Amino acid sequence: MQEDFLHYLWKLKKLDSTNLKTTTGESITINHVGTHNQHAGPDFFNAQLTIDNQLWAGNVEIHIKSSDWFVHNHEVDANYDNVILHVVWEHDTNIFRKDNTQIPTLEIKQYVQTSALNNYHKLFNSKQSWINCENTIAEVSPFVINNWLERLYFERLERKAKDIEAILQQSNNNWEAVLFKLLAKNFGLKVNSEAFLSLANSFDFSIVRKQQSNLQSLEALFFGQANMLEAEVQDAYYIALQKEYLFLKQKFGLENTGVLPFQFFRLRPPNFPTIRLSQLANLYHVHHNLFSKVIALDHVEDLYKLFSISTSSFWDTHYTFEKASKTSKKTITKAFIDLLLINTIIPLKFCYAKQQGKSIDEEIISVMEHLKPEKNSIVDKFKTLNVEAKSTLQSQAIIQLKNNYCDNNLCLKCAVGNTILTQN
Repeated sequence: MQEDFLHYLWKLKKLDSTNLKTTTGESITINHVGTHNQHAGPDFFNAQLTIDNQLWAGNVEIHIKSSDWFVHNHEVDANYDNVILHVVWEHDTNIFRKDNTQIPTLEIKQYVQTSALNNYHKLFNSKQSWINCENTIAEVSPFVINNWLERLYFERLERKAKDIEAILQQSNNNWEAVLFKLLAKNFGLKVNSEAFLSLANSFDFSIVRKQQSNLQSLEALFFGQANMLEAEVQDAYYIALQKEYLFLKQKFGLENTGVLPFQFFRLRPPNFPTIRLSQLANLYHVHHNLFSKVIALDHVEDLYKLFSISTSSFWDTHYTFEKASKTSKKTITKAFIDLLLINTIIPLKFCYAKQQGKSIDEEIISVMEHLKPEKNSIVDKFKTLNVEAKSTLQSQAIIQLKNNYCDNNLCLKCAVGNTILTQN
C-alpha cells in the first residue's frame, strides 16, 4: 500500500461516504476535501468537515498507519497543530494535540470502493518487470494517452528550461553565448558532448563574435582549444591554423587546460570531432547573430536551411589532419539537424519565450509534430504495448513517461495509471 494511493482515494472521494465514522464512532461528512499540498506540511489544506454535527475547517494529514504520525515527528511540528482529521489505512494508536485533545481519526480501508482497490492491486502487484501497467495500458483510450503525452513533453521542456536558465545565469544573461554552448554540446553528440561543452566554456563568447568574419580564425580557435594543433603535420592548412591559434592565444590570453579530451574511437567518420568543429565554426562564420535568427524562425524548413552548413574545403578530402580521404562534401545532415532542433533549438526557444512571458506552445507542437519519432529501446518497447509514437514530440514524451513515472512507480500521478484505477 502506498500513501499516494490514500491521497488519491481522499482527493477523488473514492470512498463509501454515506456512513463515515471516526475510530471513536463520530459521524463524518466531507464538505470539501481541501487543497492537495505538494510540499512540506499537512497533505490537504483548508478542508471542511462536519464531525458529529460540528463544522470544522483546517488541514487533513494522511498516513498508512496512525503511528506514522510519531515516525514523522509531527507531534513536535507546529505545522500540524491545525490538523482536524487524521486519515489512515490502519489505525494502531491514538494521536493527540498539544492540549491533549484527541485528533479524530478515519480508518478508510473499510470504506474503499472495491473496484478502486482491485484496480490498485492489479496495477501494483503486477509481476511484469518493465512497467506496472504492461498488461493494461492497451485498454486506455488513445485520447487519454495522446493528451498525456503532450503534457509530458512540455513537462520535459520545463526541466530542460531550468538547465538553460542556469547556463544563462553563468553567461551573464547573454543568450547568444547560451546558444553557442548548447550547440557545442550537441555537436559533440553523446560521446563528445562534455568535451565540446568544456571547449565552449574555455573562452568568452565575445571572442567568437570578434573572429567570426574569418573562418580560418574560428577554426584555429576551436581546434587549438581542443588540443588538436600540437602535432607535427606538414600541411599548409594545418600550419596556418597553428600560427593563427598562437596569435589568438597571445591576444586573448587563451587557456585550455580544462578542456576534456576528444574521442574518435567507435565514431563514424562523419561524426569525428574534427568534422563537427569545422561545421560549428562555419555555422558561426556564415550566420552572425545566430540567436536572433533562431528565435525569428518558426517553420521547420526554414530551420533546416539555417543549419545546412558544410565544413571548410580542407575537410572535403579529410576526416583527420593526418590522412587524406575520398572527396566528399560534409554538409550537416537533416537527421543531425533534427537532433539540434530536439535538444537545443526548441528547448531554447521555449525557455526564451518563458522568460519573455510569452507562450509559443502551438509553434513548438507544429515543429515537433513534423519531425519523425526517435528510434530507441524505450520507444520500441512501448510500440509493442500498442503505444506508438507518431512524432518526435510523442517519442520525447514517452521517454519522459518511462524515466520519470514508470521507473519511479508514480502511477498515481500518471494519467494512464489514474485511468486504470477508475475502470469499473
